[in-house]
Amino acid sequence: MTVQTLINLIVITIGSFLFAIGVNTFMIGGNLAEGGVIGLSIIIYYAFGYSPALTNFLINMVLLAVGFKFLSKRAMIYTLFTVPMNSLMIWLTETWVLETENIIVNMVFGGLLIGLGIGLIFRVGSTTAGTTILARIANKYLDVNVSYALLFFDLIVIAIGLTVMDLEQILLTVIALYIATKVMDFIIEGMNPKKAITIISKRPEVLAKLITVDIERGVTILKGKGYYTQENKEVLYVVINKNQLSRLKRLIKNNDEDAFVIVHDVNDVLGNFLI
Repeated sequence: MTVQTLINLIVITIGSFLFAIGVNTFMIGGNLAEGGVIGLSIIIYYAFGYSPALTNFLINMVLLAVGFKFLSKRAMIYTLFTVPMNSLMIWLTETWVLETENIIVNMVFGGLLIGLGIGLIFRVGSTTAGTTILARIANKYLDVNVSYALLFFDLIVIAIGLTVMDLEQILLTVIALYIATKVMDFIIEGMNPKKAITIISKRPEVLAKLITVDIERGVTILKGKGYYTQENKEVLYVVINKNQLSRLKRLIKNNDEDAFVIVHDVNDVLGNFLI
């Protein structure tokens, strides 16, 4: 048990608590549903009255037993802590139900807290099992963003909710899921996500100098060769803050309108920008 491991477990506990508040206080409080296994648990609760905490735990443990091989050893260890913690927090907050006259409040804050809780759990390398395992499989083999893969599987669960909920409740739940997804992205990617830019230009030295001076970011020049033309080319690679993207595009356009530019999303950047 290292200090970092202890910190991660504390973060998972906080995330589980926020997740449980989002589920019980706002989603169930507004007679809304959710995605994933907890969504199935809520549907079962509406239909038969079984505790969401218990059904969430049982279903997740079954799915974890089946899909554990798709998780890394580290993720598996953390998930074995997360699943019981999630269910414990849901059980402890079962009576914390907020019934408001405006269901939009439940929808917005439910989505916000669920996204924040799951985002914190994902941030330290854990999962909530269930459809999260399927999302990680999609991310690993199909290179699909985890959050949006999770949204896809969640929508399938929500569709099942039509058996016990009306269409308005389902549509509000979809909006809450979208809010949760955006919040989750924000937590996972950080407050200032980066963009990686690949530039193929006939004026690489000019652009490299301008990016270094005007954008104040280091540039890496890679050696490349066009297969069709068989011409040797210099390829520029630079990582910038998201809010610098428009400025960089203008700079490239003003100096080489024929430049070929590729913009990549970057979740994590380690080290110094000056390469």
